[in-house]
Parts: sequence; structure tokens; C-alpha cells
Amino acid sequence: MLRLVYYELIKTFLKKRTYIGFALVAIVVPLVEVVMKIEGGRFLQYTLRSLQQDFMLVGNLFNGWFVAQSMMNSLWVHIPLLIIFVAGDQLAGEATAGTYRLILVRPVSRTRIFLAKFITTIIYTVVFVFFLGILSTGLALLLLGRGDLIILTRGILILPEADVAWRFLAGYLLAAWAMVSIASIAFFFSTFVENAIGPIISTMGVNMIFVLMTVLPLDFFKTLRPYLFTHYLNVWLRVFEDPVPWQDIATGCLALGGYVAGFIIAAWLIFRRKDILT
Repeated sequence: MLRLVYYELIKTFLKKRTYIGFALVAIVVPLVEVVMKIEGGRFLQYTLRSLQQDFMLVGNLFNGWFVAQSMMNSLWVHIPLLIIFVAGDQLAGEATAGTYRLILVRPVSRTRIFLAKFITTIIYTVVFVFFLGILSTGLALLLLGRGDLIILTRGILILPEADVAWRFLAGYLLAAWAMVSIASIAFFFSTFVENAIGPIISTMGVNMIFVLMTVLPLDFFKTLRPYLFTHYLNVWLRVFEDPVPWQDIATGCLALGGYVAGFIIAAWLIFRRKDILT
């Protein structure tokens, strides 16, 4: 099994399109963070202007931790598209290249081939998410230094610097798990079609519809939200609360795990019965 995963990783990382996401992140993250440094924290100053009349804020609040967390909040919306480029190509790419029969005539069961491809998808997703995390956090700290972290998502929360680093590590671990759930949807769609474009469009369509159902303040959608995977995608944000709601985080991870298991089992059943004609 390890050898199969090794070969699948080689196949995946030898494809040029595998590096599209890495290249885009390597361009966008430095560009945005350099511009934020040049701006000198004007966004933060504007946001805190009204509070400075009633509170005295001291210390370097516009620092690398703040910028890295801002990047974390803004880029995760676009990360799914970059991940499903590879996830949707794992099975559909074989059909496109006409290599389905070639890989299935080997004395290896379809289940082992299927698992090797899915494990490869997980590894790629985790590597990509942590590439984003290491680049954005490391560069932000290098450019803007350290300090306490101010959180502006739900009111205002200031976390001491000594209590920040582990939250970023936990946040990116949870973000990787959330992205695996989206990758599993693209992987599922890739069992149906013979072109990687289909899984990409289908997954983004499902993601957009579910996101709208999650954010629109309509009573009908409120009853459906606990059953939508998008309701739990921001589970990583919860580690930046104080105290950390570990129970809610565990619930979100289990819900995402249920989606991953459901899509992968369905994909496996389809792949086992798939009639390979070319």
C-alpha cells in the first residue's frame, strides 16, 4: 500500500498543474503582506478609531500575528478552488489520459488503488494548507515583527503573544481537515466523469450553493444549516476564541468527518462497479 501511495504521489507532483495553487499563493501572499506593511496598519487604525476615545490601546497591535490571521481569514475562501484542481483530477485524470485500463490490469485490487489515490489527495491537501500557513505567518512575522494578537471577528479580543503560536498551529490543522472535506467532494465527482473540469465545476457549484444557504439569514435555511458541511468549515476560527470552545470544535470535526466518510464510501462503491471502456 505504501508503494502505491508513493507512486501516486510521484504522479501527482510531476504534473505541472499540481503547482498552480502553490504558485498563486507564493505570489499573492507576499504581495498582500508587503502592501499591508507599506500601508502601515491604516485598516486597523480606522477600525479602532472609535474605541480609542474610550480605551487606551498600547503595544504593537499591527504586527505579524495580526496580518497572518487576516490572511488566514481572507484566503481560505479561495483555497478550496486550488485544492480541487488536484482532488478532482485523481480519478478523472486517468480517464482523460486513457490510463484506466493500464492501472487496473495490475495485480492490485481496485480498493487499494482507490485508497492510494485518496491518501495522496489528503497528503496534497495538508501540504498545501501548511505551505500557505508557513509562508503567510513566517513572512508576516519577518516583515512586521511580533506582539499581542487582536481579533476583530466577534467584537474585540486581544490575545497575549505567548498564547498565539499554538492557536495558529491548531488553526491550520483544523483548516486542513476542513479542506479535506471539500477535496473528498471533488474526489467523489471525479468517479463519474472522464474530464477533471467536471469535478472542479461541480464541487465549486455545490460549495457556492451551500455557502449561500449557510450565510443567508432566512428561517428556512436555518433549519438546514446543521446538515450542511459549509456550516462547519470555519471550525478553525474557533481556536481564536477565549476560552476555546473545544466541544464545539470536536462536534464540527466529527461532522466534517461524517461528510468525508460518506463521500468516500459512495465514491468507492461507484469506482468498484465502474465499467472501464477505454
